[in-house]
Amino acid sequence: MTNAVRLRSLGFVWLAGCFLAPSGRADGPDPAAWKAGAARVKITPERPMWMSGYVARTKPADGTLIDLWAKALVLEDPEGKRLALVTMDLVGIPRDLSQAVCADLQKQYGLPREAVMLSVSHTHTGPVVGDNLRSMYDLDAEQQKLVEDYAAELHKNLVAVVGKALDDLAPARVAWGGGHVTFAVNRRNNKEEDIPKLRERGELKGPVDHDVPVPSVRDPAGKLRAVAFGYACHATVLNSMQWSGDYPGFAQLELEKMHPGAVGLFWAGCGGDQNPLPRRSVALAEGYGRTLADGVQAVLDEPMTPITGYLRSTYTEIDLPFADLPSRDQLVKDSMDPKYSVAARAKRLLEQIDKKGSPAGAYPYPVQVWRLGPGLTWAALGGEVVVDYSLRLKKELRPGLWVAGYTNDVMAYIPSSRVLKEGGYEGGGAMLYYGLPAVWGPRTEELIVAAAHEQVAKARGAERP
Repeated sequence: MTNAVRLRSLGFVWLAGCFLAPSGRADGPDPAAWKAGAARVKITPERPMWMSGYVARTKPADGTLIDLWAKALVLEDPEGKRLALVTMDLVGIPRDLSQAVCADLQKQYGLPREAVMLSVSHTHTGPVVGDNLRSMYDLDAEQQKLVEDYAAELHKNLVAVVGKALDDLAPARVAWGGGHVTFAVNRRNNKEEDIPKLRERGELKGPVDHDVPVPSVRDPAGKLRAVAFGYACHATVLNSMQWSGDYPGFAQLELEKMHPGAVGLFWAGCGGDQNPLPRRSVALAEGYGRTLADGVQAVLDEPMTPITGYLRSTYTEIDLPFADLPSRDQLVKDSMDPKYSVAARAKRLLEQIDKKGSPAGAYPYPVQVWRLGPGLTWAALGGEVVVDYSLRLKKELRPGLWVAGYTNDVMAYIPSSRVLKEGGYEGGGAMLYYGLPAVWGPRTEELIVAAAHEQVAKARGAERP
């Protein structure tokens, strides 16, 4: 029995929800009223460079399992309002690169900041990107130059792929639906080696979000042109030295095989504390990818809700405070620590003190919301957001809410109040590798949730009667 078949046999896929009207047939809104365009560009590094995601790596990548891609989906409503979703097979994107890309998109194509959503899959078999997770790796001058060159080339590719999607704009039927896939496991509450037995006995613990949100784009005749899909789970099946998009990459490939000519786009949900388990084999990565693709296809096979009306978008950045900042004396001591990550973070923070007097006491945290017609709201949060956020926001802001993480800026883990109190890697330990000065402050969850509520109200409130 193959891993894909075995995963299906374990009941990892089923369809969730009933929707109102078919997206692939000739009824529904006027196809001339909406337009959509999609494009892709390969972003696999051309030279052996450092991979991101695991501190234990000691050498550059040595090959390619499957190529990495940046993809863009642009929607245009009857009023000419446009939104651009950009997805990347990368572990993260730093704030400075995100800002620079969005500034160029506004300058070249007139897309305002709130209309652009930059999403990464968080694959741990992609390259280091700019300063993202920079304190994790002790790179020599040659490798650092490769990282800088890759970030510069990525900038150009992201702007270009949105331009290609805009050139591809054509009449379209846009719809949404939702499925359910169950391979994500809460990694804080279950020991990895115990997962098979716990799953067999139905004894897995901890919160999860197994929803699979799916927006689709079809031409007026019903042919699928693009499908985006989300899932709240780390892309950490593989820890090899070959480039790959991990299970999200395989899922996109599978859907594009099912629908020749269509573009498949993956966006990560609030999976900061979720892992695909068991893991550590190509067969499992392919199997999870097929399982997720099956879940998406099950949604496409059923009636979906047409997106009609118009598009709305909002974007804000809130000051998200850190807890107590380290003293200069502590940083000087840390700068001599034999552990590279400890010393590297301390040295960078000391540079900030020399330039600005002290490390920043808060971080500009991004919260974005899109309104796609009267029934669907899409909230996008920065960082490695834990699952508590999506579960809470969907409960409080339903109906029709999707929540993405890993969007616009992946600056750190974003723990809930519960995870912050519990501590551990997601609760604060990972701040070391992201180079931030301290754990987040105790009001982190309430500040982010309040901002999400405010932006959702703003987006929904802009609707016409």
